[in-house]
Amino acid sequence: MTNTMTKNENVQPFLKWAGGKRQLLPEIRKYIPSSMNTYYEPFIGAGAVLFDLRPQKAIINDVNIELVNVYTVIRDQVDELIADLKKHQNNKEYFYQMRDLDRTTTYDGLSAVEKASRIIFLNKTCFNGLFRVNSKGQFNVPFGQYKNPQIVNEQVLRACHDYLSKNQVTILNQDFEAVVEGAKSGDFVYFDPPYDPVSNTSSFTSYSLDGFGKRDQVRLRDLFVGLDKRGCKVLLSNSATEYIKELYKDYRIEIVSASRNINSKATGRGKIEEVLVMNCELKAQTF
Repeated sequence: MTNTMTKNENVQPFLKWAGGKRQLLPEIRKYIPSSMNTYYEPFIGAGAVLFDLRPQKAIINDVNIELVNVYTVIRDQVDELIADLKKHQNNKEYFYQMRDLDRTTTYDGLSAVEKASRIIFLNKTCFNGLFRVNSKGQFNVPFGQYKNPQIVNEQVLRACHDYLSKNQVTILNQDFEAVVEGAKSGDFVYFDPPYDPVSNTSSFTSYSLDGFGKRDQVRLRDLFVGLDKRGCKVLLSNSATEYIKELYKDYRIEIVSASRNINSKATGRGKIEEVLVMNCELKAQTF
């Protein structure tokens, strides 16, 4: 059965992330099973739950190929990544040069390390830490004008490298259904999908080209049901909309409150209600 690693406080998210779970970890921990075989997280995002739990065997995934590349580079080429990050400049002209690379043929010639370095730089220096792309898949968040952003957090990057490289962590870039095809009884699956918007104007343009609409939410619910029938332990986060509560009405739902400070509009920030949905009474993990 999978156990968790000794705590290293530097194993933590290396990116700012809209909808990141760091502040909800005290609530999420209550519903983590005390033992598991393989940990699955099909919507990894910034990885707050993964890095808090630190399972020895995990399969993580994201539809965003840029994000998946960052995880892979941190695992396999952290020295080269840190060296490349140190070249970046925190000024507006340089920011837009880097941001607009994905609009040119130059981008295709960048190495995996250079692409990962670019994404971390943009994330640390763009407005409000958003990761957002336009309809062509091009990063389109403006310069954040921060005086002293921490572009190179070497301690965190090396700690994440140690965790990812010293454990059985598989990193995928697939559809969420494909990720859990092999999940079976005794495995634990945590879903943190793009949230159902609380209003028609509350959600900014997706961090991936495909978006995540009502049809995807239903597909995810059906997958949740299927995993439950397989004997997997399943936990899901989402917004506390009536739509989501109706979708998961046959399961235990806990309402939790979270502050959202990363949003393209000031009106989208502040306290909001979210749900934690689970398929069983999970025995809390000891932390």
